[in-house]
Amino acid sequence: VVYTQSEILQREVYLFERLDSPNREPMKHLKAICFLRPTKENVELLVQELRRPKYSVYFIYFSNVISKSDVKALAEADEQEVVAEVQEFYGDYIAVNPHVFSLNLLGCCRGRSWDPAQLTRTTQGLTALLLSLKKCPMIRYQLSSEPAKRLAECVKQVITKEYELFDFRRTEVPPLLLILDRSDDAITPLLNQWTYQAMVHELLGINNNRIDLSRVPGISKDLREVVLSAENDEFYANNMYLNFAEIGTNIKNLMEDFQRRKPKEQQKLESIADMKAFVENYPQFKKMSGTVSKHVTVVGELSRLVAERNLLEVSEVEQELACQSDHSSALQSVRRLLQSPRVSELDAARLVMLYALRYERHGSSGLLALLEELRGRGGTDRYRKLVSAVVEYGGKRVRGSDLFSPKDAVAITKQFLKGLKGIENVYTQHQPLLQETLDQLIKGKLKDSQYPYLGPNTLRDRPQDIIVFLIGGATYEEALAVFNLNRSNPGVRIVLGGTTIHNTRR
Repeated sequence: VVYTQSEILQREVYLFERLDSPNREPMKHLKAICFLRPTKENVELLVQELRRPKYSVYFIYFSNVISKSDVKALAEADEQEVVAEVQEFYGDYIAVNPHVFSLNLLGCCRGRSWDPAQLTRTTQGLTALLLSLKKCPMIRYQLSSEPAKRLAECVKQVITKEYELFDFRRTEVPPLLLILDRSDDAITPLLNQWTYQAMVHELLGINNNRIDLSRVPGISKDLREVVLSAENDEFYANNMYLNFAEIGTNIKNLMEDFQRRKPKEQQKLESIADMKAFVENYPQFKKMSGTVSKHVTVVGELSRLVAERNLLEVSEVEQELACQSDHSSALQSVRRLLQSPRVSELDAARLVMLYALRYERHGSSGLLALLEELRGRGGTDRYRKLVSAVVEYGGKRVRGSDLFSPKDAVAITKQFLKGLKGIENVYTQHQPLLQETLDQLIKGKLKDSQYPYLGPNTLRDRPQDIIVFLIGGATYEEALAVFNLNRSNPGVRIVLGGTTIHNTRR
């Protein structure tokens, strides 16, 4: 995720193997660098390896704290003295963006409590992050969430136990770790997205910076799986937070720029289809622009899906559900789309979920009728069950914060003005709850009664280094909010993490 294979090759690493692949050949002329999570299984595999070493020397790096007893087991197995060094190199998490990390864990809780194995893994991931950033933070957590309190306590225990590792130079204002629960805002992961990175994840799915395009009609072999990484792709780095309309324009500009340098190749570029044809017809352009042909393909597929699934109309109604409070208009809109054959089953279910979360306690709720219609569409009860599961997970009974009502006159005015800004913002009115929480935190206004500190000490100054972690997964819409907060608050650095990065399907 953070280092390409070609960069590793430049460091003279020529062979990549997994420790658990069964039939590796002995190559005594090679040195081995092992990078592993310090799990029971890995230590056991390493013990087997050292008893019958296949390489001349071993440099062992663990991505997290390893216990003395495990080191002892390795030492006893190393009878041929092939281990040159053992180090802890904290990287026990996935770095997704420069300010976003994930633990790639799906389904971390059972009902309202942690799955014990996932709690352990999350604690390890979070403490490794703190060690790699050299932070020994004060911890705040969401009071309404039992899992948030448990995780806060577990992280604190590790810091206390490994106090020598966490003995970093003190900063004037201590760093802050804020632990939140996804169930406080189940709306954000259910919305369609219109900025590039978030939209790609919503419609195609991003997995460790890779996108599977094998289902795209007529896709060429070399584009079946593509990598989207801001580290190695300038176009992506410059466009990941822009709106969909701007990205099409930016690709077109790139191509027209190429045409200006090669006057023979003038060709009209009116549509995405023109751009695709252009890329295919000019081999030297293709060579120069692996990235451009990749983005033309991705954007082409996104726009095909938007049209096929009627997503502009769907998204407008989603935003109305998330941001407005006109019940009868919302109900009519949802009903209209449920009857449209162009709306996919997933999108229909998503609309009913949003409606259920928004109007679960409304006097004249039309939820039962909508559920019947949903059932009529697919003929199964699957989505019907999911709707009630979502309400149980993130409904009013569970939430510690007020997800829907603007708190004060200023917020109400802002919402009203936002509605007036015209058509281009109809699809991006929604702001995740996290934006407001972090905004309050930066201003020093986040209530201790809802987000208490763990332990007796509290922060007197406004925080500068903030790590915010979402149990149950973060989203790319929240990553965008954090990116913007970092940009607009010089001197404040926010890192966002989650057990996973969600889209609606996840």
